[in-house]
Amino acid sequence: HVQLVESGGGLVQAGGSLSLSCAASGRTFSSYAIGWFRQAPGKEREFVAAINWSGGNPYYGDSVRGRFIISRENVKKTVYLQMNSLTPEDTAVYYCAANYRYGSRRQSDFGSWGQGTQVTVSS
Repeated sequence: HVQLVESGGGLVQAGGSLSLSCAASGRTFSSYAIGWFRQAPGKEREFVAAINWSGGNPYYGDSVRGRFIISRENVKKTVYLQMNSLTPEDTAVYYCAANYRYGSRRQSDFGSWGQGTQVTVSS
């Protein structure tokens, strides 16, 4: 079992960058693939990116591919989401979660959700 806590959210201007962190507690962190989702007001939660237990084979949602980069440091029990070329459409609460079925983009294949961190992109 793993517990996840997101941080790094904030306010940024369009075109800017922001880096989010997902810190884990529990001895089994390095066994888990980890993913990021986001949810904007009035919208469904959307898959953003995921990375496997070793830090390889990341995959991305269509709306962020080419702009966002997911990475991890198992020694620090942390997964990162580097967000570049941000637009107001990226405004959302960002969540990380353990990925129980690698390759999936479905919420039901993720668990141990963090509490989320707010990202706001101003135009």
